[in-house]
Amino acid sequence: MRSDRIKKGLQQAPARSMLRAVGVGDEDFQRPFVGVVNTFTDGMPCNYHLRQLALDVKAGLREAGAFPFEFGAPAISDGISMGTPGMRASLISREVIADSVELVAQGYLYDGMVVLSACDKTIPGGAMGVIRSGVPGVVLYGGTIAPGEWRGRKLTIVSVFEAVGQRAAGKITDEELLEIERHAIPGPGACGGQYTANTMAMALEALGLSPIGYNAIPAVHPEKPKATREAGHILARAIERNWKPQDFLTRRSFLNAIAAVAATGGSTNAVLHLLAIAREVGVELSLDDFDQVSRKTPVIADLLPWGTYTAWELYEAGGTALVFQKLLEAGLLYGEERTLTGNTLAEEVERAYRESPGQQVVFPVEQALKPQGGLVVLKGNLAPRGAVLKLAGTERTYFEGPARVFDSEEAAMEKVLAKEIRPGDVVVIRYVGPKGAPGMPEMLSVTSALVGEGLGPEVALLTDGRFSGGTRGLMIGHIAPEAFVGGPIALLEDGDRVRIDVAKRLLEVLLPEEELRRRQERWQPRPPAFRHGLFARYAALVEQADQGAVLKDPEA
Repeated sequence: MRSDRIKKGLQQAPARSMLRAVGVGDEDFQRPFVGVVNTFTDGMPCNYHLRQLALDVKAGLREAGAFPFEFGAPAISDGISMGTPGMRASLISREVIADSVELVAQGYLYDGMVVLSACDKTIPGGAMGVIRSGVPGVVLYGGTIAPGEWRGRKLTIVSVFEAVGQRAAGKITDEELLEIERHAIPGPGACGGQYTANTMAMALEALGLSPIGYNAIPAVHPEKPKATREAGHILARAIERNWKPQDFLTRRSFLNAIAAVAATGGSTNAVLHLLAIAREVGVELSLDDFDQVSRKTPVIADLLPWGTYTAWELYEAGGTALVFQKLLEAGLLYGEERTLTGNTLAEEVERAYRESPGQQVVFPVEQALKPQGGLVVLKGNLAPRGAVLKLAGTERTYFEGPARVFDSEEAAMEKVLAKEIRPGDVVVIRYVGPKGAPGMPEMLSVTSALVGEGLGPEVALLTDGRFSGGTRGLMIGHIAPEAFVGGPIALLEDGDRVRIDVAKRLLEVLLPEEELRRRQERWQPRPPAFRHGLFARYAALVEQADQGAVLKDPEA
């Protein structure tokens, strides 16, 4: 065992002495040592319940003959930080979480790693860290929140964001906004639609990094504790066989994950995160892969934000295994790929498969809700290296209009709430990319306010930032290169005509090349937002969105 270097031999007597002080007994030194990374915080509902899940997974590990050690990693709430300077920290936290997992795994030479995740970036950050650890590992998702309810209507956090726009437009009263605010979040768990957390939780099951069916179990469902103990058993068996993520994660595993995202109208953040996870394991993946898989994968799940049902209702219908089974039946997943159990994806889906009679959440491929998946990659003179659109939430595939250019999210939000955005406008928010913000914040506050005011189908939005999984409408993000490094989005001026042609996968400004060259020559770079500390280091090292916004490695 790798941990023998820490716990065995004459010279490690001091280490054993310290370990005895935290409860390690004589017989425990013969067991595998497992790190349990807990992203608990009582600062938000998503991760609020992870303390209990840590107890459950540690109990399962002990039952299976391993010895667990729990430690913490940070978690930033997207829902709380949205629309504020705090949102800069969200994507940056993905790298800090991955670093934290890797650091402790190496510092203690653990034999296996568990990451308990919930809010958005803890999931990919945990996966990246587990892979870097180089040992058997599993990422467990805390689960979705229960839907809120108000006047017979299901609520999620996006309901509150959209209610802000409805209030600004005079469609609801202050009292109604307050009631929606009070009822949308009934308890622990991550945001309740097919937003980023639930999208990535499903993607990790498709990859094989999470047990099939586990992540779909809601946060407060009575089945969660037992399943969490069993996950401890699964990891213990993987440690016995030294079965590591590097042994089963393949290019086809990642194509399976993309197909699951596309089939459920999932979050565009999955593009960033799957690119980043693939890089950790050395698998080649590009923006084009997302577009190609999405073209051949129909949307078969009727889920919020564009559809009808919450993630809790998906679980009641049959959960992730139900989605995977429908895709396997249509030949849209590679069922022979292995998972953390050592079994194939198809074998694990068969074990977990169930379908509630009469469910209306997931449909066979031949009854698909949309013929192609939700992920679209656009290119053109505004996005030479690509941009990402979630098509599942919009019916418009062609848009042309004048640019309304803003150099910050706050400036755009001010105009939205003042009702100064008009039908036909193309709202542009720039200098909010990976380097420019830094941290590539999400724009859910702006997009939801537009939808709440009734402008969702009537305007488009472009940004070098990104969108929450809760965003819907003709909203295009991840534009690369970003404005901060002189990408073409930096050259746009108010009134420029912008064309979006989804069928042709085209995003362009209708200007002569000579004019764009003249503007490029006049363009001046901006000073960095931070010159010291973590945010400055991140901005200096981060790659562009089309590369997953990962940090550069030192040159060999």
